[in-house]
Amino acid sequence: MAVEATGTNHVAIIFGVTGLVGKELARILSSKKTWKIYGVARNPMIISQHPNYHFISCDLLNPSEAQHKLSSLRDVTHLFWVTWASQFPLDSEECCEQNKAMMENALNAILPVAEKLRHVSLQTGTKHYVSLRGPFGKGGEVCYYNEEHPRVIGGNNFYYALEDLLRERLAGKVAWSVHRPGLIMGSSQRTVFNFMGSLCVYGSICRHLNLPFMFGGTKESWEEAYVDGSDARLVAEQHIWAVVNEDIHSTGGQAFNAINGKAGGFTWKEIWPAVGSKLGVEVPPDMFSEEFSLLAAMADKEGVWKEIVEKEGLVQTEMRDLANWGFMDMLFRCPVKMLGTRNKADGLGFTVRYQTLDSILYWIDFMRKEKLIP
Repeated sequence: MAVEATGTNHVAIIFGVTGLVGKELARILSSKKTWKIYGVARNPMIISQHPNYHFISCDLLNPSEAQHKLSSLRDVTHLFWVTWASQFPLDSEECCEQNKAMMENALNAILPVAEKLRHVSLQTGTKHYVSLRGPFGKGGEVCYYNEEHPRVIGGNNFYYALEDLLRERLAGKVAWSVHRPGLIMGSSQRTVFNFMGSLCVYGSICRHLNLPFMFGGTKESWEEAYVDGSDARLVAEQHIWAVVNEDIHSTGGQAFNAINGKAGGFTWKEIWPAVGSKLGVEVPPDMFSEEFSLLAAMADKEGVWKEIVEKEGLVQTEMRDLANWGFMDMLFRCPVKMLGTRNKADGLGFTVRYQTLDSILYWIDFMRKEKLIP
């Protein structure tokens, strides 16, 4: 049932509260006296101990459970959707249908009862603009995507399905926005594509075994900008900026790229030595290798990670809780550039910016404070 809170006039429900951006949304909103927060995820995790934060364990793929757990939340005014189902491969029909069903189950429970709902904030990503299945442009081709860029024809991008579902179900009666980050930098044990977790576990193992901190990928991904960095703090702040700033509300949906800084991104080549130095590892002069694969190099290192956790007195985690080596190999061999502009958000007054290297260094320190890495 809904929990009464005194002095609040904004009531958020965050779907995916244990993820990279969900955690930051809960942290920021919990610090504001005028917000009450419901945090929804399948498995519990201590995100905030603020009296206005309430965790709800719910499997959103189970329609009856979603109805039972969520249909009493009549006071919700703002809905943040920062979760996704990762059981099936991206761009597969099954992935598309599962993610659509998960959101539909939540909306079926919330929309009939939340009469004060004012805004829905959806998070997708800059993969909105490309298909990982091709066709791919010629090498060196650069396009900085703005929010009006047309959808990719064909394929099964579940981002499109979620936008279409919101447009249909909100029916012009509730404002909504969609936020498209690039590579998200944050801290979570519940994230499939966990860049910071993977990077830090890799660096910790290199330091423990005195191994060189190699970059394994394509020469193009090493030397050219292929993705934008998106600090989880920035993405969360942009969600909040969009929902409270009524001057930019639209019942037709407002799209915003949620990226760190100016168009052009960053290159791994220019930041890799500084990252290695922060992690305390040896960065060899020939740090780039097209043959090196993290999936192969880390395949037998589960026991090494357990040794590190015990030796350093870290929070008990399995390597798979933080690291996804297949994702890292894919990221460092990305076949298509996913670079956006943030001119729209800038022009409407969103001012939060980060340098991607600074973001990486910040989150290394953050994970150390959380005792997730040495």
